[in-house]
Order: sequence, then structure tokens, then C-alpha cells
Amino acid sequence: MTNNRRLWAEILVVTAVTFGTSGLRAILRLIDDLLAPTSLNEQQVTLNQSQSPLPLLDVALQLSSALVLFAWGALALLLLAYDGRRLTDPRASDLGWGALLAAIIGIPGLALYVTAVQLGLSKVVVPTGFDNAFTEIPLLLTWSAANAFGEEIVVVAWLMTRLRQLRIPLAGALAASALLRGSYHLYQGISAGLGNIVMGVVYGWFFARTGRITPLIIAHFLIDAIAFVGYALLAPHLGWLLPTPGGT
Repeated sequence: MTNNRRLWAEILVVTAVTFGTSGLRAILRLIDDLLAPTSLNEQQVTLNQSQSPLPLLDVALQLSSALVLFAWGALALLLLAYDGRRLTDPRASDLGWGALLAAIIGIPGLALYVTAVQLGLSKVVVPTGFDNAFTEIPLLLTWSAANAFGEEIVVVAWLMTRLRQLRIPLAGALAASALLRGSYHLYQGISAGLGNIVMGVVYGWFFARTGRITPLIIAHFLIDAIAFVGYALLAPHLGWLLPTPGGT
């Protein structure tokens, strides 16, 4: 097998095993939601919820599920390492870049979400619905780290590196990475897909220009952690500010 054929096979298999299949399921779920008798903004989706009423068993199930995302990222790193491609080491400045990228995406993203709910382009997204308050915040932080590591390593670092090895133009690699990122968020609604495509272009461009992935992991972690933990802490007191099903 030639090197190019091997790389295409690797892209096909790894994408199918990881976020490609998630994207396909999300597209099918969106179609089902659009065909439902109620509009999208009258529907609700909870991103993080208990998997068992027993606290210890719930923690075990949550950690095992989050481990899958860490494993996907580790697999991508291992494949890159086999080719002698090593990502740059973390730097102190990555924290600042991560915070800046989180603000660039997170603040407009919140405004887009609220507007989309009012326009019927998004479900009402509930970041967390855990039953056990004692374990909720540690688990939400774990999920934030798992999402950030798995998505940024696979969807940006690994996929864009492989596509560029195949001499795909930067615009094509950015489009592929961004569309993949957008696809597996479509279960939340049309606006989630579009917003994550924009996020994918920005993050992919940053990686292409700097070769650095740690700021993207930090930025993604901050966005998720602030959304998840912030909702868990503030939702009971700010219900009048939050969209409700039906956009009211």
C-alpha cells in the first residue's frame, strides 16, 4: 500500500471510529427533530446527565464514557508519533492564548445560541442535569477536559496534519476539519452546527499558523467548563435570563 493510500485509509477508519460516526448520528437526530410536530425551540437537550441513580456507579459510568474521548485523542497522537510527527510542547503563553480564543468563540457563541432559540433554529440546551450535586462539578470538569482533548487532537491536530501530508490545500483542510466539528453538534440544532463550523475555521487557522494545539485545548476546556459549571451554579438563580422551550 502506498503512503497516500495508507493515509487515506487511516483518515477513513479513524474518522469513522471517532467523530465521523458521531456526526452521522447527529445529522440523523436533527432530521428526526425537524420532522417532529414541535419546532426546534420547543425541544430540549441535556448535555450532561446522570447515568445511574447510584452516585458511585454514576461516577464510574461517567468516567468510563469520558475515557473514550481521552482514548481517541491518545490514538491520534500515537498515529502521528509513528510518523515522527510530534506536537509542540506546552508553554506558559498557551494559557493567555487559550483564554483569548475562548473569549473570541464563547461570547459570540452565547449570543448566537440565545438568538437561535428565539428564531427556532436551536433546541433549548441544558448543559447539566446531574442528580447528585456532590459529584456534579468534578464530573463536569472531567467532561470539559475530555471534550477538549479528544476533539482538538483528533479534529484539528491529527486530521489537518494528515490532510496537509496528502497535499490538500489549507482551505480544504480547514473546511474538512470545520465541517466535521459542525456535524457532530447538529443534535443541538442548526445553529450549533453553524457556530461550530465557525469555531472550527478559527481554531484550524490558528493551528495552521502556529502549529500549537495546547491553546486550543485550553480554550475548549474553558468554554465547556464555564458553560457547564456556570449553569450548575447559577441556573437556579437566573432562570428568568435563560431560554425556555418555545422561546418564551
